Amino acid sequence: MERRLAAIMVADIVGYSSLMETAEEHTAEQVARCQELIRENVSSLGGRVFNTAGDACLAEFGSAINALRSAAEIRNVLASSSDGNPLKLRIGLHLADVVVRDDDLVGDGVNVATRIQQEAEPDSICVSGTFFDNIRRNSPLAFEDLGERRLKNLSEPIRIYRVREEMARHRLQSAPTRVPTAGEKRPLSLAVLPFRVMGGDEGQRFLAEGLTDELIVELARFRRLFVSSRSASFALADASPDPVNVGNTLGVRYVLEGQVRKLGDQVRIGLTLTETESGSVVWSDKITRPFTEVLDLLDSVAARIAATVFGRMEDASMITARRKPPENMSAFECLLRGIEHHRLGGVLEEHSREAVKWFTRAIELDPSYAAAYAWRVCAASDLPEFSFPESGERDIRRALELDPCDAEANRITSFFELLKGDFDQAARLMRRAMELNPSDAYIKARCAAVSTFIGEPMEALRLLDEAEALDPLLPVWCIEERGVADYALGRYEEALEALGRLVFQTFRSRLYRAAALMALGRPEEAGRLVKEALASKPNFTVSRFLFQERYRDPLLRQQLRRRLEDAGLPP
Repeated sequence: MERRLAAIMVADIVGYSSLMETAEEHTAEQVARCQELIRENVSSLGGRVFNTAGDACLAEFGSAINALRSAAEIRNVLASSSDGNPLKLRIGLHLADVVVRDDDLVGDGVNVATRIQQEAEPDSICVSGTFFDNIRRNSPLAFEDLGERRLKNLSEPIRIYRVREEMARHRLQSAPTRVPTAGEKRPLSLAVLPFRVMGGDEGQRFLAEGLTDELIVELARFRRLFVSSRSASFALADASPDPVNVGNTLGVRYVLEGQVRKLGDQVRIGLTLTETESGSVVWSDKITRPFTEVLDLLDSVAARIAATVFGRMEDASMITARRKPPENMSAFECLLRGIEHHRLGGVLEEHSREAVKWFTRAIELDPSYAAAYAWRVCAASDLPEFSFPESGERDIRRALELDPCDAEANRITSFFELLKGDFDQAARLMRRAMELNPSDAYIKARCAAVSTFIGEPMEALRLLDEAEALDPLLPVWCIEERGVADYALGRYEEALEALGRLVFQTFRSRLYRAAALMALGRPEEAGRLVKEALASKPNFTVSRFLFQERYRDPLLRQQLRRRLEDAGLPP
């Protein structure tokens, strides 16, 4: 008997029987169009519909992320239907080992997906705890935890999560949106893969990932060293990649792998530097140090790796300024625990609250720890009660005062200045953040966004080229900036092409496509995109959109407002 692991999606039409009773032929036509939409969307994301039962569609995917994207896309596109009373779906998602019977799938996993679908409200998507655990680190959508539910004919309770809305752009999540093509390897180039925990202790994952981040930043201080972005490295984290394949994927000549474990007050780190042409190890070491010395250890390790890659040490003038280290290493550990929660903060609100607690604890232990203030603002901004400027300006100002060389503090302060309308200061701070951490593709992409807003969209396109060189797996909320820059240049066809290439459409990309279509005299298409966008955020308005799209040019803002209002977005 053949079995396989699959992400199962069950979509069911709400009120099918009553609809057939009142308008049989019209409903039959609607259902046929709906099922065709589902088949096309599922197929486009690498899945297949394996069964239909009246008004229900059952589909399987090899990727849970693609199953989630498909469910969201189907819901949004249905909402844009020109029919005055579009069909509504309930959608359930589950990840399970299933039995293959010819072209059909059967078994407990399919039954669970069906029961989860029955728990969903009209126009909503619910997923099992198993499914959620698989996608939470790369999810493009935020969720609400509904707790454990006892479902019909199932002996054990199932934890259920409901999709809340599309997730806003997130600093730490790795959400690759495409498969890169192999390119030429750059000289003096390196990728650092996320450290693994010795002994498989998941409780120390926060330490392994945190030290990886720290080492990437330390290596980026060597200006001639091309360090692949942390987002690219983390996107490959779960694939157990071979260094040669990583070199081909990211276009780097060296790959650093590491293992870490903390035992009491001691940290044990094993490091291996591999040359990616032949796969040969050029340097390795095993080091045990007190935890209080770990940041100095990373500094010396970075210098050793740079010397190996360069063949000699760089001159001190070629090394950028180092961030101020914490005075209390317990505060550093609290910071790393906070960052671990913040990685998931956009997906579940409770993680953002936990992150804020850990960053606050770090500040209590070390009131002069600039990074803790900066990260606390970043995490708090995910919470519904966060408001500008009351909830964050004091913290971020304090972070910048304590450490002007902290890239995150400069990046976050830049957007505070942008919201206040000080465009020159916003640009200066974001460029400073980019100088302090030149290997960070996310910071370059945010710098590109600022460049577009201040009236330099061509500079934005140049920065995006650099960001994509650092990270060929850039998340969608970074690469959508290319389409926004094209829109600001008045190149509407190019904007439609750039945004249309995205693997999945964001709320923002749909609205910019709608504005571009209005500029090209295609209002019907624009109206459909606005309806799709409002399916995930029904109370959204043009004013809220323009609050985040901070163009210096008032004519560009007025033009964007008029086009979106004309396309149907409430003012």
